[in-house]
Amino acid sequence: MIREEKKVGEKGQVVIPKVIRDVLGVVPGEKVVFEVIEGRVTVERPKVDVVSIFERIAKTGKSIKEFDADKNYEEMMDERWQKIQKAIKAKKR
Repeated sequence: MIREEKKVGEKGQVVIPKVIRDVLGVVPGEKVVFEVIEGRVTVERPKVDVVSIFERIAKTGKSIKEFDADKNYEEMMDERWQKIQKAIKAKKR
């Protein structure tokens, strides 16, 4: 158990001691969660919400409208490779 005493500042702020930040893996700019349990305050890293991360990626990512489930995988990969080669050639011009 790690225990350290800190003074509360005028604005109600307390610095999380370095040893505790290191144990939790908390870095500057990262969010932490405070919770009161039976008169005690706990500090922990927030749980990762994988679903919301994938939703954000899906909303900002490229569309896959071109996907054709009936096409052969190899054919699709060849078409993509040809598109890449054309783009590279166009960029060199």
